Amino acid sequence: MSDRLVLVTGATGSQGGAVARELLAKGWRVRALTRKPDGDAAKALAAKGAEIVRGDLDDAAAVSSALKGAWGTWAVQNTWEAGVEGEERQGHAFAKAAREAGVQHFVYTSVGSAHRNTGIPHFDNKYRVERTVRGLGFPTYAVLRPVYFMENLVGGWALQGDKLTAGIAPTTKLQMVAVEDIGKYGAMLFERHQEMNGIALDLGGDAVTMPEAATIVSGIVGRPLTYQQIPIDMVRKGSEDVARMYEWFDAVGYDADIVRTPKFFGIPTLSLKQWAAKRKG
Repeated sequence: MSDRLVLVTGATGSQGGAVARELLAKGWRVRALTRKPDGDAAKALAAKGAEIVRGDLDDAAAVSSALKGAWGTWAVQNTWEAGVEGEERQGHAFAKAAREAGVQHFVYTSVGSAHRNTGIPHFDNKYRVERTVRGLGFPTYAVLRPVYFMENLVGGWALQGDKLTAGIAPTTKLQMVAVEDIGKYGAMLFERHQEMNGIALDLGGDAVTMPEAATIVSGIVGRPLTYQQIPIDMVRKGSEDVARMYEWFDAVGYDADIVRTPKFFGIPTLSLKQWAAKRKG
């Protein structure tokens, strides 16, 4: 694959970083777009062979320059940094810029169930970007829709002392996926681009309740954790978007096929216990 260059956006973030590492390990040429080219994450990618370029998705000139010569691109935007409207604007603009630059294969990372009219702002905006990607006429394209990240369970907002906190009922089974697996499936969408053309793949690795998750995460953090449900009214005071997401988790939930997908594609996914064991090790 050394003759094909893939531009990875968000390359020093979780999803982009995972995809970049997988592609580099498989011999692809990777150009990593980042706002922090001097950071440790960028230096680590450079050490693996990535070309590091400075750029912000709101900088049209930087994006255009980064796209030059790219055969493919991995497109990810961040709601929590850009805001719902900003993320959507970036998504549409980047896809159009990639098409104008002659990108042959476009992979967009969305979110699980984006197509199901969830009413969650940061889900619905991604689906609108998906529709733009489909309508641009790329020679080949694919959409990856990961569910809730396992890594969120050890984020600062989730861990509060001896509590794992979230705004969903303790009986709700929540589908989750390891970012490592997003990297593996993301790389597959480039390797098998002809076969995967037009696919929209919801990706999950496990489904657990939050009390179950608390028990598993206890082994990572080195202290016993119990689950504490945050009242949804309290969540709503901080974010209407997040409150709607938690309500949707309880009422509907993701529907990724966590059993058949790994078998069909031949790429195993991590259960939460397996993911935790790797982090502990």
